[in-house]
Amino acid sequence: MKIGLVYGSTTGNTTDAAEMIRDLFHEEIDSYLDISDTDLAVLPTFDVLFIGVSTWNIGELQQDWDEVFRKLDPLDFTGTKLVFFGQGDQKGYPENFQDAMGILRTRMIELGATAEVGHWPTEGYEFEDSLGLVEGKFVGLALDEDNQPELTEERIDVWCEQVRGELGLG
Repeated sequence: MKIGLVYGSTTGNTTDAAEMIRDLFHEEIDSYLDISDTDLAVLPTFDVLFIGVSTWNIGELQQDWDEVFRKLDPLDFTGTKLVFFGQGDQKGYPENFQDAMGILRTRMIELGATAEVGHWPTEGYEFEDSLGLVEGKFVGLALDEDNQPELTEERIDVWCEQVRGELGLG
Protein backbone atom coordinates (compact mmCIF):
# COMPACT_ATOMS: atom_id res chain seq x y z
CA MET A 1 0.00 0.00 0.00
CA LYS A 2 1.52 3.31 -1.11
CA ILE A 3 0.68 6.12 1.34
CA GLY A 4 1.22 9.84 0.90
CA LEU A 5 0.64 12.78 3.22
CA VAL A 6 0.03 16.19 1.66
CA TYR A 7 -0.79 19.42 3.46
CA GLY A 8 -1.03 23.17 3.03
CA SER A 9 -0.20 25.56 5.84
CA THR A 10 -0.12 29.30 6.37
CA THR A 11 0.57 29.71 10.09
CA GLY A 12 2.36 26.40 10.65
CA ASN A 13 -0.44 24.71 12.62
CA THR A 14 -1.30 22.28 9.82
CA THR A 15 2.41 21.62 9.27
CA ASP A 16 2.78 20.77 12.96
CA ALA A 17 -0.19 18.37 12.81
CA ALA A 18 1.14 16.80 9.60
CA GLU A 19 4.51 16.21 11.24
CA MET A 20 2.89 14.54 14.26
CA ILE A 21 0.83 12.29 11.99
CA ARG A 22 3.87 11.48 9.84
CA ASP A 23 5.84 10.56 12.95
CA LEU A 24 3.08 8.27 14.23
CA PHE A 25 2.88 6.49 10.86
CA HIS A 26 6.69 6.66 10.47
CA GLU A 27 7.50 3.78 8.11
CA GLU A 28 4.09 3.59 6.40
CA ILE A 29 4.24 7.10 4.90
CA ASP A 30 6.00 6.90 1.55
CA SER A 31 5.88 10.62 0.71
CA TYR A 32 5.46 13.76 2.82
CA LEU A 33 4.45 16.70 0.62
CA ASP A 34 3.72 20.41 0.96
CA ILE A 35 0.97 21.11 -1.61
CA SER A 36 2.56 24.47 -2.49
CA ASP A 37 5.52 22.74 -4.18
CA THR A 38 4.06 19.40 -5.22
CA ASP A 39 3.48 18.15 -8.75
CA LEU A 40 -0.25 17.45 -8.56
CA ALA A 41 0.06 14.51 -10.97
CA VAL A 42 1.71 12.49 -8.18
CA LEU A 43 -1.36 12.70 -5.90
CA PRO A 44 -3.50 10.02 -7.63
CA THR A 45 -0.57 7.58 -7.59
CA PHE A 46 -1.14 6.87 -3.89
CA ASP A 47 -3.42 4.14 -2.61
CA VAL A 48 -4.02 6.24 0.52
CA LEU A 49 -3.62 9.99 0.67
CA PHE A 50 -3.69 11.88 3.97
CA ILE A 51 -4.77 15.47 3.31
CA GLY A 52 -4.19 18.34 5.74
CA VAL A 53 -6.13 21.54 5.13
CA SER A 54 -7.27 24.45 7.24
CA THR A 55 -10.40 26.55 6.88
CA TRP A 56 -9.77 30.26 6.43
CA ASN A 57 -12.01 33.29 6.64
CA ILE A 58 -15.64 32.40 6.04
CA GLY A 59 -15.44 28.79 4.88
CA GLU A 60 -12.54 29.10 2.46
CA LEU A 61 -9.66 26.81 1.61
CA GLN A 62 -6.20 27.61 2.93
CA GLN A 63 -4.32 29.66 0.31
CA ASP A 64 -2.05 26.87 -1.02
CA TRP A 65 -5.03 24.54 -1.48
CA ASP A 66 -7.10 27.34 -3.00
CA GLU A 67 -4.39 27.94 -5.61
CA VAL A 68 -4.36 24.29 -6.74
CA PHE A 69 -8.08 23.50 -6.31
CA ARG A 70 -9.09 24.01 -9.97
CA LYS A 71 -5.91 22.29 -11.16
CA LEU A 72 -7.19 19.04 -9.62
CA ASP A 73 -9.89 18.76 -12.31
CA PRO A 74 -7.98 16.70 -14.90
CA LEU A 75 -6.78 14.18 -12.29
CA ASP A 76 -8.36 10.75 -11.82
CA PHE A 77 -8.40 9.67 -8.17
CA THR A 78 -10.14 6.34 -8.80
CA GLY A 79 -8.76 3.81 -6.32
CA THR A 80 -7.37 6.46 -3.94
CA LYS A 81 -8.59 6.47 -0.33
CA LEU A 82 -8.57 9.93 1.22
CA VAL A 83 -7.99 10.55 4.92
CA PHE A 84 -8.52 14.16 6.06
CA PHE A 85 -7.31 16.26 8.96
CA GLY A 86 -8.03 19.92 9.30
CA GLN A 87 -7.52 23.04 11.34
CA GLY A 88 -10.28 25.53 12.10
CA ASP A 89 -11.59 28.08 14.58
CA GLN A 90 -14.87 26.86 16.06
CA LYS A 91 -15.51 29.99 18.13
CA GLY A 92 -14.51 32.64 15.60
CA TYR A 93 -16.23 30.90 12.68
CA PRO A 94 -18.88 28.59 14.15
CA GLU A 95 -21.01 28.61 10.98
CA ASN A 96 -18.29 27.03 8.84
CA PHE A 97 -15.92 25.21 11.18
CA GLN A 98 -13.85 22.71 9.13
CA ASP A 99 -15.55 23.60 5.83
CA ALA A 100 -12.27 23.14 3.93
CA MET A 101 -12.18 19.39 4.61
CA GLY A 102 -15.67 19.10 3.16
CA ILE A 103 -14.89 21.26 0.13
CA LEU A 104 -11.82 19.19 -0.81
CA ARG A 105 -13.55 15.90 -0.02
CA THR A 106 -16.52 16.69 -2.27
CA ARG A 107 -14.33 17.69 -5.22
CA MET A 108 -11.97 14.73 -4.93
CA ILE A 109 -14.84 12.25 -4.67
CA GLU A 110 -16.18 13.78 -7.90
CA LEU A 111 -12.76 12.94 -9.34
CA GLY A 112 -13.07 9.28 -8.30
CA ALA A 113 -11.62 9.06 -4.78
CA THR A 114 -13.26 7.48 -1.75
CA ALA A 115 -13.23 9.11 1.67
CA GLU A 116 -14.70 6.76 4.25
CA VAL A 117 -11.66 6.49 6.53
CA GLY A 118 -10.84 8.68 9.52
CA HIS A 119 -14.23 10.19 10.26
CA TRP A 120 -14.23 11.89 13.67
CA PRO A 121 -17.00 12.55 16.25
CA THR A 122 -18.29 16.06 16.88
CA GLU A 123 -18.41 15.67 20.68
CA GLY A 124 -16.18 18.16 22.45
CA TYR A 125 -16.60 20.90 19.85
CA GLU A 126 -18.88 23.96 19.90
CA PHE A 127 -19.90 25.06 16.40
CA GLU A 128 -23.08 25.66 14.44
CA ASP A 129 -22.49 24.19 10.99
CA SER A 130 -19.84 22.69 8.75
CA LEU A 131 -19.42 21.44 5.20
CA GLY A 132 -16.95 19.04 6.80
CA LEU A 133 -19.71 16.82 8.22
CA VAL A 134 -21.13 13.59 6.87
CA GLU A 135 -23.67 11.51 8.76
CA GLY A 136 -23.10 13.53 11.93
CA LYS A 137 -19.31 13.17 11.99
CA PHE A 138 -16.44 15.24 10.71
CA VAL A 139 -15.02 13.82 7.47
CA GLY A 140 -11.62 13.78 9.17
CA LEU A 141 -9.80 14.81 12.30
CA ALA A 142 -10.94 18.28 13.40
CA LEU A 143 -8.28 20.32 15.17
CA ASP A 144 -8.58 23.80 16.66
CA GLU A 145 -5.28 25.37 17.71
CA ASP A 146 -7.03 28.68 18.41
CA ASN A 147 -9.37 27.36 21.09
CA GLN A 148 -8.31 23.82 22.06
CA PRO A 149 -4.54 23.48 21.55
CA GLU A 150 -4.23 21.35 24.67
CA LEU A 151 -6.31 18.62 22.96
CA THR A 152 -4.34 18.41 19.70
CA GLU A 153 -1.75 15.82 20.62
CA GLU A 154 -4.24 13.45 22.26
CA ARG A 155 -6.70 13.82 19.37
CA ILE A 156 -3.96 13.04 16.85
CA ASP A 157 -2.83 9.98 18.83
CA VAL A 158 -6.36 8.56 19.11
CA TRP A 159 -7.22 9.37 15.50
CA CYS A 160 -4.04 7.79 14.15
CA GLU A 161 -4.81 4.56 16.00
CA GLN A 162 -8.34 4.66 14.59
CA VAL A 163 -7.08 5.22 11.04
CA ARG A 164 -4.40 2.56 11.41
CA GLY A 165 -7.15 0.06 12.28
CA GLU A 166 -9.46 1.21 9.49
CA LEU A 167 -6.64 0.80 6.95
CA GLY A 168 -5.67 -2.60 8.35
CA LEU A 169 -2.18 -1.48 9.31
CA GLY A 170 -2.25 -3.28 12.64
